[in-house]
Amino acid sequence: MSEITVKEILSKTDHTLLSQGATWDQIKAICDDGIKYGTASVCIPPSFVKKAAKYAEGKIKICTVIGFPNGYNTTAVKCFETEDAVANGADEIDMVINIGMVKEKKYGEVLSEINAVKKSCKGKLLKVIIETCLLTEEEKIMLSEIVSMSRADYIKTSTGFSTGGATKEDVQLFSKYTNRDTKIKAAGGIASLDDAREFIKLGADRLGTSRIVKTVKQTEENENGEISDTSY
Repeated sequence: MSEITVKEILSKTDHTLLSQGATWDQIKAICDDGIKYGTASVCIPPSFVKKAAKYAEGKIKICTVIGFPNGYNTTAVKCFETEDAVANGADEIDMVINIGMVKEKKYGEVLSEINAVKKSCKGKLLKVIIETCLLTEEEKIMLSEIVSMSRADYIKTSTGFSTGGATKEDVQLFSKYTNRDTKIKAAGGIASLDDAREFIKLGADRLGTSRIVKTVKQTEENENGEISDTSY
């Protein structure tokens, strides 16, 4: 396999800012960076979606989060959040499942909720965050199968707001137990280009991180604003 280029990594990156204290100036800056560096999307809080969509003018996909970060909102609330986000201009939705349902083995209800949110997406992309750090291996396997059965587009490891983020073992597990139509997003704790390459090689099609663009920008500064054609 040929080396995965920085440009390819960026094209699979959801450039993310979900901190509670995020400001419009910061959101605007990650939109600018996402456009400049060709990221897959910017992933931002719902309250900024409308303004960001207007600002970006279709130059980058706008992703937002639903039921975030704990996932225990009612299904009706998650559907309303989704419909509101789509109406405001969101192109992609990352929803958090109800972990309590999983612990009670109410897998049919988990599946029904995912499909209800997908219906509310009105054709927009849906990624399902299962928060792997809170799950047993058996639960991760079951959810890999459930997300594969659902109408969702992606299974996603983590919110980045719980006790752990993406691990290579979890991405390998997803690759083994999801069907070929279900893509994988690794998120939380992806700190370097080497990390990103490894996750992609293991099967991740998207990476949720704020650090990849920061790393590339630092590289540019170190190289007087130039990145070689072979690496970018």
